[in-house]
Formats: sequence, C-alpha cells, structure tokens
Amino acid sequence: MDIFIQQLINGLVLGSMYALVALGYTMVYGIINLINFAHGEVLMVGALVSWSVVTSLESTGWPGWVILLIGLLAAIVACMVLNFVIEKLAYRPLRNAPRLAPLITAMGMSLLLQTLAMIIWKPDYKPFPILLPDDPIEFMGATTNLVQILILVVSAATLCGLMALIHGTRLGRAMRATAENPKVAQLMGVRPDRVISATFVIGAALAALAGVMWAANYGSVQHTMGFLPGLKAFTAAVFGGIGNLPGAMLGGILLGVIEALGAGYIGDLTGGVLGSNYQDIFAFAVLILVLTLRPQGLLGERVADRA
Repeated sequence: MDIFIQQLINGLVLGSMYALVALGYTMVYGIINLINFAHGEVLMVGALVSWSVVTSLESTGWPGWVILLIGLLAAIVACMVLNFVIEKLAYRPLRNAPRLAPLITAMGMSLLLQTLAMIIWKPDYKPFPILLPDDPIEFMGATTNLVQILILVVSAATLCGLMALIHGTRLGRAMRATAENPKVAQLMGVRPDRVISATFVIGAALAALAGVMWAANYGSVQHTMGFLPGLKAFTAAVFGGIGNLPGAMLGGILLGVIEALGAGYIGDLTGGVLGSNYQDIFAFAVLILVLTLRPQGLLGERVADRA
C-alpha cells in the first residue's frame, strides 16, 4: 500500500506538469488546427532561462523562494516572447498553406531551438540549485517534499485560473469564437491574429511554468530535456481529447498516474525482466490504445469548448 500511495503522489506531480504543457498543445490546435511540436522546446527554454537567473542570483544571499520566483518570472517572459515570435515568423505566413507545411515547420522549429539552446547553454547537464527546503514530508506511509506539494498546488490554481480566463473573460470569449468560426468571429469584431498570438503567449507561459517545475523537481536541466515531456504532453492531449481543455487536464493527470504506477509495478508484472526505467512504455502504449479504440480521446472534442 505504501508503494501505491508513493507512486500515486509521484504520478499526480508528473501529471500536473504534463497537463500544463498539454494545455498549450490543445489551445493552439483548437484555434488553428496546428500541432506545435516545438512546444516541448519552449518548456526547455523556460527551464534553462530560469537556471541562468537562479544561478546568477544564488550568491546574493536572498531567500530561496525569492530567487526561484524571479527565475520563474524571467522564464515566463522569455518563453512568451519566444512563442510570440515563433507564431509571427514561422506559423502565420503558413496559415493558409497545406496542413503538412506548418507541421514540418513545427518540427524544424523544434530542432532549431534545441540547437540554439545547445550553442547558448552547452550540451552538458546542469544541476538546478535547491532553493526550497527539501526535508522529507511523511504522508500515509509515503514521502513527499515541499517542491512537490507546491507543484500540485500551483498547477491546480493555474488550471482553475485558465478555465476562468477562457469562460469568464472577453479574451476567452474571443478565443472560443475564433475556434468556432474565425471568419464569423472577425465579422463580429474579433481580431483572429491577436487571439492566435494571445493563445501562443498563454501556452508559452504554461510551458515555462512546467519547465521550472520540472527543473526544481528533478534537479537538472539540459538542451534536450523538453523533447520527451513535450511528446508525452502531446500524448496526454490526445488521450483526453485534443482541442478540449478539460480533456487535456484529465489526460495529463491520468497519463502521469499511469506512468508512475507502471514504473512502481512493472518489475512485479514482468517478473523482474523490466525495471522502472521502462516507464515510457506505458505512455506510448496509452497513445496507441487511444488512437486505436477511441481516436477522439476520453472526452471527445466538444467544439464549443475549444480554445
């Protein structure tokens, strides 16, 4: 039972980060039907920018939470600017092109960002400073820490805030109108280009938040660190229902829990043949099953909710 609780906590933490990134995928897809495969690299840039800031401020003697908050704000601003530029220069000119063109561009942008990050920050792994107390906290026989608790709390608050933004603000109504029918929305006074840019910017902020969480939780950053989380977050978005915000949240949480529980029990299930390092099997097995049995995802795609 202790193993189950421990892996459940690990899965909720992991799933919360997947959900934040998956929301960026699903928001962009819901409006312009584009899978932004460079989104995982935005997470990576956020983590590396945060690392640069916190390491430069570590010797100031300021409280750890202040340094971490400054690093987070710097990462969010950098990623928002980056995604705005990517949308304006790489995706907007291809808005009316055949669908394959922006997809290939997104893959190329992913490789470009990885290469630029490798040049700027070098290819070696960098330890992320421990800025918050890491004393173990016992819970029902399992162990957690302050960073993981903060990840759960901040993720939940962010997801609730995003839903309030989408369903309770003028920008959110404009997003939903653009997702429903861009031409009709434009006739009603909505500016689709601004809405799309805002969507990219909001998605970048969520990815930056997830990147800093990832770095603080796992303790290291590197230029390829965004590829696998980005791919799994895309899996989570498909799992929940691509284009559906609640589906992206649900898919992220469930994928994290499935992956963590699989890592905890895969040794017993396979008689010791496979270890926890094979946990990625579960994420992509879920993707195959969903695409085979329910390609629209768990919650389907409710057009009215797309944003």
